[in-house]
Amino acid sequence: MSADLSRCSLNTATVKHASLAEAVEAAAAAGLGAVGLWRHQVQEAGAEKAARIVSDAGLRVSSLCRGGFLTASDGAGIAAALEDNRRAIEEAAAVGARELVFVVGGLPATSAPGQGPRPDAGPADRDVVAARARVADRLADLAPVAADHDVRIVLEPLHPMFAADRAVISTLGQALDLAAPFPAGTVGVVVDTYHVWWDPALEGSIARAGREGRIAGYQVCDWVLPLAAEPLNSRGHVGDGYVDFPTISRWVAAAGYDGDVETEIFNEDVWAADPAQTAATVGERFARHVLPHL
Repeated sequence: MSADLSRCSLNTATVKHASLAEAVEAAAAAGLGAVGLWRHQVQEAGAEKAARIVSDAGLRVSSLCRGGFLTASDGAGIAAALEDNRRAIEEAAAVGARELVFVVGGLPATSAPGQGPRPDAGPADRDVVAARARVADRLADLAPVAADHDVRIVLEPLHPMFAADRAVISTLGQALDLAAPFPAGTVGVVVDTYHVWWDPALEGSIARAGREGRIAGYQVCDWVLPLAAEPLNSRGHVGDGYVDFPTISRWVAAAGYDGDVETEIFNEDVWAADPAQTAATVGERFARHVLPHL
């Protein structure tokens, strides 16, 4: 008897070089139930066409990536972030994605993701406490917009090695604290194994997220070594590295989460593979390492 892959979702970043139609076709052929989309694909196709491509294949949209980058300290940067995120919320609603993933942004000192600080960056640009406070302020600005569109902002903590340039929140507990002032249906969190597997407080934070009704997504991929020259692209297929998927999956299930499980991999070798084979591997690894524990 074949495994039930209806909760298994292919985040299209995993097949980066495939078109939206090709990624959806690969997911459907592999028997998966959903796809996670990225904004550039929705913008290229148009939201209506993108939604139709997914629905015509019999799939769901599990999430849209991404909004966020909320840490700017200057007026122009704040205005630009708010405008982009309002547009992201509208795109999520238009494509039928209830969950809009937010990567909150790094320090203002950053010149570009993965690069050194700006030459003119001063102490205030390196103030991580202040940057986190601005994330809270921007969430207060954007939560009413999300609620008006029936879209949930989904905060994604990133591994601490990305704190400088991509996300000043590194633990699920931090994400839950930021979400706390808002209704659970408006601001939630995603449990991404790549980013949080190491956290000694993870079991308690997942249980708390469940009690608060804030688990809006479960993303899986593995922590593989050695790290790539670009650490962002160091993710591996489930089962190829060090993450304890059975334990984390049991915690997520015990917390009451019964939604889609996305595989999201950034890896040059995975991107170079045939999308159909990648989607099939995603399904097989989900069935072997995750599904029995949900």
